[in-house]
Amino acid sequence: MKNRIVRAIAGSFILISLILAIYVNINWLWFTAFVGANLLQSSITKWCLMDDILDKMGVKE
Repeated sequence: MKNRIVRAIAGSFILISLILAIYVNINWLWFTAFVGANLLQSSITKWCLMDDILDKMGVKE
């Protein structure tokens, strides 16, 4: 359950930032890059900040 939420949030952030880059300002692509870098870091270190945030919110596995 938690993995699906993390993936949904990451995917939403990427899509929203792409839309903002197209319609508002191209610099929103930096946010897209930030999300991608965090996904890469999470795959290497097996630590995810969003996982910790969801734990504190009481979301179970």
